[in-house]
Amino acid sequence: MWSGCHPKSDQDLAECSELGRSLSRLSQPTILTILAQAKEPMHGYIIVQQAASSPMFGGKKPDATGIYRALKRMESLGYVTSEWETPEQGAAKRVFSLTDKGYGCLRRWIDALACYKLTIEELRASAADALGIELPDTPQCSH
Repeated sequence: MWSGCHPKSDQDLAECSELGRSLSRLSQPTILTILAQAKEPMHGYIIVQQAASSPMFGGKKPDATGIYRALKRMESLGYVTSEWETPEQGAAKRVFSLTDKGYGCLRRWIDALACYKLTIEELRASAADALGIELPDTPQCSH
């Protein structure tokens, strides 16, 4: 299986082009996870709301423009599709669905996130060692 730690080629890495580039917010795997859990296509506004309650955003509403930008980018890469939902009353809404390629990308994220976790733990240990302190078992997170 492809590993986020050791991609076999540049093409393997390009299969999920966001790996490693959005570690600060990890919006792509968050959006992919939300869509994978959905039973039906989702409106972007609902994706934004659900992202706020995800571990990555810790209850804070993410920038909706950024979420829509990520959805557009993922659609261009073939990870999601969208279509206009036109109710008899009210405004038309664009709804998003995960593609088979998107499910594959989310599967690769599972490996990549595990690798990030290992790397971060190694960095934590090195930083604690550099300070001459014991590595705290429970980190103090600000979110």
